[in-house]
Amino acid sequence: MLAKLSEIPDGSKVYLRPVGCVSAGHLNSSSSFDFAGTGVRYAGAVVYARCPAASIISGYFSADDLREQMNDCSPTVHASLNLQLDRLGSRRHPMSLTSGKSLAFTKPLVMGVLNVTPDSFSDGGKFLDPAAAVRRARAMAAAGADIIDIGGESTRPGATPVWEGEEADRIIPVIEAMAAEGVALSVDTRHSFVMDKALKAGADIINDISALSHDPDSMAFAVSVSAPVILMHAQGDPKTMQENPEYDHVLLDVYDYLSACIDACLEAGISADRIIVDPGIGFGKRVVRDNVALINGLSLFQTLGCPILLGASRKRFVGAITGVDTAEERVIGSVIAAAKGAEYGANIIRAHDVAQTVEALKMVQAFTDASVMDGVV
Repeated sequence: MLAKLSEIPDGSKVYLRPVGCVSAGHLNSSSSFDFAGTGVRYAGAVVYARCPAASIISGYFSADDLREQMNDCSPTVHASLNLQLDRLGSRRHPMSLTSGKSLAFTKPLVMGVLNVTPDSFSDGGKFLDPAAAVRRARAMAAAGADIIDIGGESTRPGATPVWEGEEADRIIPVIEAMAAEGVALSVDTRHSFVMDKALKAGADIINDISALSHDPDSMAFAVSVSAPVILMHAQGDPKTMQENPEYDHVLLDVYDYLSACIDACLEAGISADRIIVDPGIGFGKRVVRDNVALINGLSLFQTLGCPILLGASRKRFVGAITGVDTAEERVIGSVIAAAKGAEYGANIIRAHDVAQTVEALKMVQAFTDASVMDGVV
């Protein structure tokens, strides 16, 4: 147990996970941490340290104690905690999209899932026909989706890769039909060829489960355009990722991976205001233990300074916890996971059941910050 910041050996890597979320009216700025100018504050934080000897130590500190003790810790620890607190408090500015739309992170956004595939885990084959896919996209937009995420390759555990041309053929007609509908569109793909085709057809956002690492041309392509990029963590590829996932500390390991991905993007020329991160629920994770740990610890990723996407909808861990075997019936568990993620700072919730998720997030916002309900009878 870490009792004092001065106990952290010099050369350790430190992480700050804010905890104790309350509305700003209950805590003043000197005894709490601001979260991105949202009207929410944190009473304290759990600090983790990876020590040079490879051990991990952690402890809780109130905001007052942490600020006071930072004066006594090593210069490198002090600098790292300062940087993370600055990122935590910085506003998530709106992201401009090439279509003229924008993503404003004043409240959690909902990303509707549209699988134009024959073999996705939750709705495989239902929307393979372009007309059916367009109807589904319009229905999700009408239900309140801020973004429609369109994918033509299943990345469920054990999935077989799809030829890029076939993947593009599945999704391009849908993107073209939806481009003028007023809802932002993201393309869920690992392939630069498909990214290019999709953006030319009217997609606004690149959502890559491999964080631009699967295709050697993806990073250069992302640099060449102005679209926001979603970087997701996955251990292994879809075909093998659930065979035996292992972590030293899943929360910190995923954080380190995403931090390295952000650095790689910045070095390549992708500006920080175009980057969204996703911890990759269900992608190379132990079914319950790792996925629950990532959602419970989601506030840690706020210190990366980028908007956070959470995609827990209908996934296997929900079924493992609730006993609901059929993916399409995991609505209640999925909505609760979405609400918990939003409470811990997720900026975008990826969901199959859009109407139910939108309704739940309105309740989360009302409970988290009662000021949004001013004037409501």
